[in-house]
Amino acid sequence: MESNNVQQPLLDTPAKKAADEVERLCIDDMLQRYCGEFGRWQMKHFVLTCLAWALEAFHTMVMIFADQEPNWRCVGSDCPVGSSYCDMDPGSWEWTEGKGSSTVSEWGLVCGEKYKIGLVQALFFAGCMIGAGVFGHLSDSKLGRKGSLTVVCIINAIFGIATAFSPSYWVYVVLRFLTGFSTGGVGLTAFVLATEPVGPSKRGVAGMSTFYFFSTGIALLSGIAYVFRSWRELFIVSSLPSLFFLLIVIPFISESPRWYLVRGRVDEAMELMHAIAKTNGRHVPAGVTLSLDDEEDNDGQRNNVAEGSLKDVLQSPLTRIRLILAIAISFTVSIVYYGLSLNVGNLKTNLYLNVFLNAVTEMPAFAITAVLLDRYGRKPLTIGTQWFSCVFCITGFVVGGVGPWKTVRMVSGVLGIFGMAGTYNLLFIYIAELFPTVVRNAALGCATQATQMGAILAPFVVVLGEGLPFGVFAVCGLVGGGLAFYLPETLNKPMYDTMFGMHEAESNRGRDQVC
Repeated sequence: MESNNVQQPLLDTPAKKAADEVERLCIDDMLQRYCGEFGRWQMKHFVLTCLAWALEAFHTMVMIFADQEPNWRCVGSDCPVGSSYCDMDPGSWEWTEGKGSSTVSEWGLVCGEKYKIGLVQALFFAGCMIGAGVFGHLSDSKLGRKGSLTVVCIINAIFGIATAFSPSYWVYVVLRFLTGFSTGGVGLTAFVLATEPVGPSKRGVAGMSTFYFFSTGIALLSGIAYVFRSWRELFIVSSLPSLFFLLIVIPFISESPRWYLVRGRVDEAMELMHAIAKTNGRHVPAGVTLSLDDEEDNDGQRNNVAEGSLKDVLQSPLTRIRLILAIAISFTVSIVYYGLSLNVGNLKTNLYLNVFLNAVTEMPAFAITAVLLDRYGRKPLTIGTQWFSCVFCITGFVVGGVGPWKTVRMVSGVLGIFGMAGTYNLLFIYIAELFPTVVRNAALGCATQATQMGAILAPFVVVLGEGLPFGVFAVCGLVGGGLAFYLPETLNKPMYDTMFGMHEAESNRGRDQVC
């Protein structure tokens, strides 16, 4: 009996060890094996989160209509043919739709004051540039993805509506800058929050689909602007959806499980993974838990918060070159994308129809790129779409702007923006996959800042004339495609959680590549 008592613990030890074994998986592995990569839970979360992209479109593109130059007419019979109102007496002409139709007519932003329209646009994008960096950092740190999205929507709603009550031009400028500050954080925060719970094989198509919401927002805005012709009414109506989003949509959006994990909140991350699996009709077995991708070297004992910053990105040769390339490519792509978009407005046709068609034109580019994304990879498409746009920009630069060649130049512009819209969309996915979770939003924030800088410069390229801008856009497309050669392929590669985990995996892969 004593012998049995002595032997019993020895016999139980292997069984106990087997029972106590915990299967530690990174989020991608758990999504693939137990939760489902893109089931009902991810679909609902993705759609609700991406509605924020339509809000960004509203707050950004509203300037096209609010700051437009309205039609004017002569008062009386003394009106020289082909004359400009700048050469006429103040009382000899008037705005067709009254002074309240746009900021231009209300504050007289014409002739010598016309530069003020460009100033407002530039400062809005400057606000976007600053906001992208600030909220990119906050969403990686204490605020989280959902917290940051909530804050930017609150600021957007407040300052967007306040803009409608601007008593003067300079108050209007300040409020547009503040709106831009919050708008800069909307897109990148919503993108990361929408795609992080998606499995690796579905993430590419999901990421490409986010931009349908942005284009749809632009198309809807053109209809809203057509109904509400007063710029003050337009700002109110286009800002109210941000308030509705806060009250109706945000409560049904979940925080990212990846953010929970890197912040050391494993229990909350696991609770969310169980919810994903249950909604998708799947099950996470007992004994399965989440781990960061650098825990294997620490025997799975790590429970502290994993943190990273832009400083970490710059200190690492691996991520530093990736960040520099991502910033440079984002800058050139933005100049072409926004430049061609603004150039379409020079066709002197129906503004509302032009903006609507411009938005619709981008959607086939998103669809085609999404289909090809997981077949040919991120890198070839990033190069190919930019060079596709470059070819048609060269065509637009070479041909004249008279007679039938005017149509050729217009078609070249449409096809140019078709290619660059695909690149613009793809870059968000590519950059998100190039950096680990702890610094992902910070890296995206830097790329977004470069994008806003390109957007600030694009109008100055457009005013160079009819043909010369196409030459500048062609050079940008050529250079951007060339830089993409130095980025690594990320197709079917895991999304790393920590800097250490990414460095270990990349060094073990031992592939001969620049990055």
